[in-house]
Amino acid sequence: MKVSLFITCLSDALFPPVGEAMVRLLARYGVSLEFPTVQTCCGQPAYNSGYWDEARASAKTILAAFEDSDFVIAPSGSCTYMIHHYSQLFKDDPVLLEKAEKLQQKTYEFTQFLVQVLGVKDLGANFPRKVTYHPSCHGSRLLGVKEEPLVLLEHVKGLEFVPLPFAEDCCGFGGTFAVKMADISGAMVTEKVDHIKETEAEVLVGLDMACLMNIAGNLRYRGEPVRVMHLAELLYEGVKGA
Repeated sequence: MKVSLFITCLSDALFPPVGEAMVRLLARYGVSLEFPTVQTCCGQPAYNSGYWDEARASAKTILAAFEDSDFVIAPSGSCTYMIHHYSQLFKDDPVLLEKAEKLQQKTYEFTQFLVQVLGVKDLGANFPRKVTYHPSCHGSRLLGVKEEPLVLLEHVKGLEFVPLPFAEDCCGFGGTFAVKMADISGAMVTEKVDHIKETEAEVLVGLDMACLMNIAGNLRYRGEPVRVMHLAELLYEGVKGA
């Protein structure tokens, strides 16, 4: 079984510990992640901005990078779902459309792969902290990743889970939205952080570093001590400390 890591831009450039945590956690279950170095951006920024020709160029590189993989695993529901848009990008090209559909079927967000494919719910992690969870929009609403992260958190020993009020509300990042509608984006993330403060959680966890980066920036700006982590990081830290 050839399982490949689709690292995504933010995790690769700004948050490499997320990818490292995924690799080390999956290795515990006999999964050796390969890393095709030719991989690039999924094309989502260009796609969402209407630059579909540029998005196709990125998508073609992704198709080639993971063509021989049996599974592709990513730490982002947003980038994972972008691959679902490839069928729209290549609807007039039968050859690339077939490749796009095959890639979509074998690409999973990290917690999806753990729970749905490997059947892993309890990693034996121990994390004695008060934790709340933010479900990112693309991952939860479009990709349908809702129960998997909660099941994994439920089985972490010592962890006190506190539901986040209005958890389903967007954090305000939205990729290019944060640039084009900066004032609205800022108001949305401020409201999100207000709700995080209500929980009195020590740690905010999520599945997408774009959203977590946005929220962490507002927390730091306001001098709040809440630690922000990708779920893979929390699980790996919990496994090491178990």
